[in-house]
Formats: sequence, C-alpha cells, structure tokens
Amino acid sequence: MFLKSIKLKNYRNYSYLEHEFTKKKTLFVGKNAQGKTNLLEAVYYLSALSSNRIKKDLELVKFKETQCLISADCIKCDLDITLDVLINPPRNKILKVNGLKKTKSSEFLRVLQVVYFSSADLTLMRGDPSDRRKWLDMAICQIYAAYYEKLSKYNKIRLQKSNFLSQYNHNESLLDAFNTQMSVAAANIVYLRIKFLNELEKIASIKHSSVSPEEKLSFEYDSNLPKNLCVKELSQIIYEKLTQIKDDEIRRSQCLFGPHRDDISFFINEIDAKKYASQGQQRTLVLALKLAELDIIKDKTGETPLLLLDDVLAELDNVRQNYLLNAIDESTQTIITSVDTLAFDEKFLSDVDIVKISNGKIV
Repeated sequence: MFLKSIKLKNYRNYSYLEHEFTKKKTLFVGKNAQGKTNLLEAVYYLSALSSNRIKKDLELVKFKETQCLISADCIKCDLDITLDVLINPPRNKILKVNGLKKTKSSEFLRVLQVVYFSSADLTLMRGDPSDRRKWLDMAICQIYAAYYEKLSKYNKIRLQKSNFLSQYNHNESLLDAFNTQMSVAAANIVYLRIKFLNELEKIASIKHSSVSPEEKLSFEYDSNLPKNLCVKELSQIIYEKLTQIKDDEIRRSQCLFGPHRDDISFFINEIDAKKYASQGQQRTLVLALKLAELDIIKDKTGETPLLLLDDVLAELDNVRQNYLLNAIDESTQTIITSVDTLAFDEKFLSDVDIVKISNGKIV
C-alpha cells in the first residue's frame, strides 16, 4: 500500500492543496493550527468515511463554502487506484473509485487502510467506553469486509427499536420481532469483536513486553456474555436477556443491552489499567495497541497499511519515542506531523521528506 498523492479542495482550512508523496516517510512540520492534523484527518477519512475528530461532516467544509473534496491516488496490490469523496451536506456524500460512483460505503471502505495514532489516543484508557468501541470497530472494519454492514444493520435496528419504545403502544409481538432481529445482529458484532481482541492481544502483549518486560498485558471484552460461544449461541443468550429486561426497557424507553453499551478492559499484571495504571503505563499500552493493529492488518490482508502519527512523539518520553520509530518497518509508509524536527535523530531524518505547512498551504 502506498499513497501517491492527495488533493483537497475547501477542506477545513485548505482552499486547495495538492501534494505528491515521494518517499516512504513524510514529516509535515509547522506551528499549531496551521493544518497539519487536518491533512492527516483527510487521509483517515478516505479510509473510514468518517472523521476521528468530529461527528458531523458539515464541520469539514471550509467556512462559507458548501462542499469539499478529498481525492487521492494510491497503489494497492500493484494496482493504481483513485479515490474521490465529495462531501456535500446535508446530501449524501458522493463516493468514487477509479471514477466509478459507488452507492454502498462498503464498496469504498478498506481500499485505503490506515492506522491513525494521535496524542488524543494516549487518553484511550481514560476516555469513555464509546471511544474504545469506536477504535475497536474501525480496526475490525479494516480486516473483516462484512463488519461495517453488520454494524450498520445493528444500529439501524436499534434506532427503530428506540423509536418504538419511545411511543410504545403495548404491541408485544412487534417488540419481540425487534428483539429477535437485534439479537442476531448483536451476536455477529460481539463474536467478531471478541475474535479480533483475542488475536490482537497475542501481538500487543509481545509489543508491550519489549518496552516493559516485567509487565504482562491482557484484554477482556466487557459484555456480560459468556466467552467462546458461536454466533448462534450468542444470539440465543442475547434474545433471552432482552426478553428479561423488556419491562425495564419499556419503562425507560431505551435499549439497555447490546454491543452499543459494551466496553473493553485492559490489564497490566491482572490489574485494571484504566483505574490503576500510571500515565506512562497507559501510554505504553496504547503504543503496543497501535503497533499490534498495524501488524494484524498486514497479516490478515497481505497489505501494509499507512501509519499516521499526529504529533504523538511530543507526548512520549525518549524510551517510547525510540521504540516507536524503531518499530516502524521500512515497508510501512508513514506520515508524521510535528511542530519541529527536534524529536527525531539524524539517522531517521536522512530518508524523510520534510514538508512545511503554514496557514493551509505547503511552503
């Protein structure tokens, strides 16, 4: 996987930008609020069709403009591919692959695969469960093609059920139909989340031990469901649970059980890292997660994803900085942002394309 070029039009603080990537490593430098993170966000958007910073696409459109364009040329499996996304709120975004319009997001997703690591990710342990679920879902989407559709189907059913609960009319059969559909959709999501976390844990624990050899890293998916079950078994248990809490859901007009309320726990030497790990331990944990995510995508897809490092080195000490930079494989295209080059040694910078950004322009 190699990103050859990117073009932005009316995106964030960019009126127009076109840049070609000539080396495996590119370092964008500049003062804060100049557009470095916006550029990485645009690359991420081509992979996820959503921003990792905001919820509404409208915020991506430059002030006083009505639409924006993100376009890129990349190489995947030795094939040249062009990606275009026209964001045109409130209408649906227009997606094109090699000039051909795609009506399904699943036909666009996973063409460009990225692992995004920012200073905000270092707070993953202290953030909300929704932050951890979003990270997990994005990582799975890049490996299992059907996961995005399963997640979309579940969210659609959950929304319909929520609307039904808010205006409940004692239609027991309709509520049971929602619970039946929801249990099947939920089981598929929970099964893939547990499967992915088990695979990721094996790799991340090795990465983690390289920095902290005396600490053992482990994960646990928090869902109040038994582990090591097939989809059919999970579906039956979820249905039974939804039936048990039916009256409570009606009373509160909410969907009270399902993967939309689950979380992930991380343990260092069997101690809850979210509650008791130091800041340094939490940062080592997240670093191990991101590097493991890079490896597992490469292993499952046969393609090396892009690594996007958004001002993350400034938040790491020298030991973790060196480990991160040394862990980046030569085959991994890496795009980095930083206010300056002080965090990088001469050896690393010798083969890096250094690009300065100022006020939404390359100078």
